[in-house]
Amino acid sequence: MSGIKPARRWQPAFYPFKRGKFGRRVLAKTELCVKGPLFGCRMCGNCLLQETAFICPMECPKGMRNGPCGGVTPEKNCYVDETRKCVWYTIYKRALKTGREETLLEVLPPLDWDKVGTETWGDVVRQIRKVGTGKFIGAILSKNKLKKTEVWDSVFKTIRQPEWWNGDSDYHPATSGEPASDLERRLRNGEFVVATEVTPPLSARTDKLIKDIELVKPYVTAINFTDSSSANPKMSSIACCKVALDLKAEPVLQIAARDTTRCGLQSHIIGVNEMGIYNVLCITGDSPRVGPSPTGNMNLVDVDSVQMLWILRRMRDDGIYLDGRKMKYPPKLFLGAATSPFASDPVLQAIKDHKKVNAGAQFFQTNLIFEPDRLDLWLEQLDKRDVLKKVFILVGIAPLKSYNIAQYLHTKVPGVSLPENILKRMEKAGESALEEGVQIALELVDSIKHKQGVNGIHIMTLGWESMVQRIVVESGLAKID
Repeated sequence: MSGIKPARRWQPAFYPFKRGKFGRRVLAKTELCVKGPLFGCRMCGNCLLQETAFICPMECPKGMRNGPCGGVTPEKNCYVDETRKCVWYTIYKRALKTGREETLLEVLPPLDWDKVGTETWGDVVRQIRKVGTGKFIGAILSKNKLKKTEVWDSVFKTIRQPEWWNGDSDYHPATSGEPASDLERRLRNGEFVVATEVTPPLSARTDKLIKDIELVKPYVTAINFTDSSSANPKMSSIACCKVALDLKAEPVLQIAARDTTRCGLQSHIIGVNEMGIYNVLCITGDSPRVGPSPTGNMNLVDVDSVQMLWILRRMRDDGIYLDGRKMKYPPKLFLGAATSPFASDPVLQAIKDHKKVNAGAQFFQTNLIFEPDRLDLWLEQLDKRDVLKKVFILVGIAPLKSYNIAQYLHTKVPGVSLPENILKRMEKAGESALEEGVQIALELVDSIKHKQGVNGIHIMTLGWESMVQRIVVESGLAKID
């Protein structure tokens, strides 16, 4: 076990996909012998220790390089490997303690697999030579903090941020002044928007899908289609979005990093734009750990949700692919991200969400919320970071069908918790549980719709699409055309 790293054990080091020169192989072995015991180094080829409070993020079973997933909680260990602490929560706490939390806003690149398994010390030496060894040493020894930071970044940030990525910690508003979709237009106009989701079918038949879309379409602005939620394969979000378009309903495409590569992400976005799909929700996705057996690959994701936002924003605003190729007709996109306001301390959660907004998120869909008053702490932290005016927030609610479903959400779904009073209400309801669940949903909407910084609700139907009409009508949120 490592001396200073927080996880239970380190994972095996990556093996390079090429045979390097003898000197570089010796250097790589030396680097591993030093950084392995200290940091649990996996030899990712792009060391981020400078930006992550000297705790290696590659200890995360998902390989998250830009912050924790939505399943992080202060009280629990990693839900993928329950024997481990969440490495990102530890990174956040140490950064906050040392006053370096703002460094966590930098959007960090995905792995370059041509460098995975190779050393990084040589890169540092070569970059110091480019900057000037004397200049570098002089700046480090200098008492001028600005000069020291400038020279330090000229070495380490240059290595950390290759030209094909150029990540930073700045906010990047969309360059186009025109709304990409009706959802964006309504939100910009200040409407309190209602969105919902329709459960994708398990088979190739679309009869029920069409029926459910027609059922909710008159009462919502947009319809979200999940991307194999809970790591259970279903009809793809792209196919469901196409069905919705054919029915004149506005879809929200959901893309889970779990099943997405950087190449597939870019090609899919170009394809769906041609279909007329402009709303895109980027999520990390549930680990295969929560899915059915046999369990799929639980190793790291190719790109995380923050990296997906960064790639898609640059495709839209700069008209370039990740490899730098330019496109004549960039895609039109309204980019969204998921957030779990109660997953961690509000201060730390706000840092995570600030980073997503900087990367390109224009709207948030929150996880299910059953304690509206707790939203205030999170919203206050976002406001302190000047984030509320840069992103639209749709709060997730769901009508509960039964006490068993309430218990399942509370104990099994990462990032979701139900207060004791709601659990007791559902338990006592008995045969009237359906009605009690609807009443709870209506109460939640009433508590949420007047909160400053909240721009709408997202009704997660949990397969109960028939309740959307009642919730929207009885809460006074019927869509205005």
